[in-house]
Amino acid sequence: MSITNTPTSNDACLSIVHSLMCHRQGGESETFAKRAIESLVKKLKEKKDELDSLITAITTNGAHPSKCVTIQRTLDGRLQVAGRKGFPHVIYARLWRWPDLHKNELKHVKYCQFAFDLKCDSVCVNPYHYERVVSAGIDLSGLTLSGSGSSGLMVKDEYDYDCPSSLPSSEGHIQTIQHPPSRPVGQEAFSTPALLPPGDGSSSASTSAFSSIAVGSTNATSTWTRNSNFTPNVPHPQNGHIQHHPPMHHPGHYCESDSLICICMFSPAPEYWCSIAYFEMDVQVGETFKVPSNCPIVTVDGYVDPSGGDRFCLGQLSNVHRTEAIERARLHIGKGVQLECKGEGDVWVRCLSDHAVFVQSYYLDREAGRAPGDAVHKIYPSAYIKVSLIFAPLIVLVSVHTTVFDLRQCHRQMQQQAATAQAAAAAQAAAVAGNIPGPGSVGGIAPAISLSAAAGIGVDDLRRLCILRMSFVKGWGPDYPRQSIKETPCWIEIHLHRALQLLDEVLHTMPIADPQPLD
Repeated sequence: MSITNTPTSNDACLSIVHSLMCHRQGGESETFAKRAIESLVKKLKEKKDELDSLITAITTNGAHPSKCVTIQRTLDGRLQVAGRKGFPHVIYARLWRWPDLHKNELKHVKYCQFAFDLKCDSVCVNPYHYERVVSAGIDLSGLTLSGSGSSGLMVKDEYDYDCPSSLPSSEGHIQTIQHPPSRPVGQEAFSTPALLPPGDGSSSASTSAFSSIAVGSTNATSTWTRNSNFTPNVPHPQNGHIQHHPPMHHPGHYCESDSLICICMFSPAPEYWCSIAYFEMDVQVGETFKVPSNCPIVTVDGYVDPSGGDRFCLGQLSNVHRTEAIERARLHIGKGVQLECKGEGDVWVRCLSDHAVFVQSYYLDREAGRAPGDAVHKIYPSAYIKVSLIFAPLIVLVSVHTTVFDLRQCHRQMQQQAATAQAAAAAQAAAVAGNIPGPGSVGGIAPAISLSAAAGIGVDDLRRLCILRMSFVKGWGPDYPRQSIKETPCWIEIHLHRALQLLDEVLHTMPIADPQPLD
């Protein structure tokens, strides 16, 4: 290693990996990051100039120009690391630049000759040859920029139309994603690179770019004074749509949004906005607790003295099969969590316990750019986590507020998956009849998705979009000895009734037929 402590391509792989590990952003586990970096360094060991370019780019945070850093493109375009598959340029951009990056948010710089989108035999994975931009699927049409709202924050609403989100994760690996506690609201102006226009992709510019977004109290007004690239999307004086590429791939976008508004306007609110079931390991304990719609805030705690319909006390529940380990875990539930329903069905979670809670949330999975069911989200004490949002479609991913369920997004996923299942069933029927669908056939099922898998999307898959699961004290996944939430000592399952109501409407307008056999 050189005397400057910055390695070169002539140094041992171990030294190079160690140096590059020091510059990772922390979004991935140390084990995964090390495997990914080791794999890349070994592939570049015979291409010393590219390896030196990578070292220069990473160790200087892109301050010095660097060449393309290329690896061979695979057949499906994805790279497998530690049992997980992902697009290579996204993997390394997450490692060294943006840990919360969504796969659709990258755009290559003009001088990159082997960018992923150029479809060359080699793919450039130099993180500083890409800029982070707003996905064309982010809709701001429901955002009031200068009015008092229920949140006072902007909420990110990302949609991915590439594949049915209920299909099993191709990466096959669950990761724990951490949500730190909130800082006192009103004491900071926050920044994020997530919404920078294409010209502002550098890390040095990202801090100042959003410094003018002020966070007020929870019910206060948010003002956006930055000269942002808003292009009016629908004729509404206070709404806008951040758009860098026309969303030509999904012309029904606004019709779906309007359909949700119509359903919520003409369908009466359910009598109970959620129901909560408590489990110890894989056994439900006690009766399901239903929360009336006139009680927007409910507390789930470990105490024994319920004071009304707004408090579910787990301490009073008995279980003859309860083990000592479960009893010990229950002692640490303490003040538990607070669930709050806002508007038509937006749900937030506040961790009141002295110990973290662990959440399974398809919304947070999508916000983290992960496949549904692909991650466990650790929410620290004092964190205020949003689990559902209907009509505020943009979130800035900072520690002040985070979301774990979004009704608007849930409704869109329901429609998308139901349509995909219908198209797959039709394609299966055509295959049985001998009419194999061609590339231009109706349905738009991606070649990477098998007909049987797409047609296998059922009502149960859609119901999972309407359910949250939350474990107290103990987590699960690869970082823990427990592989499933059903192996944790105490956890709750929350059914969101407004979302289930929307699912009923979707199934009435777009019924999913039983899958047809391919024999």
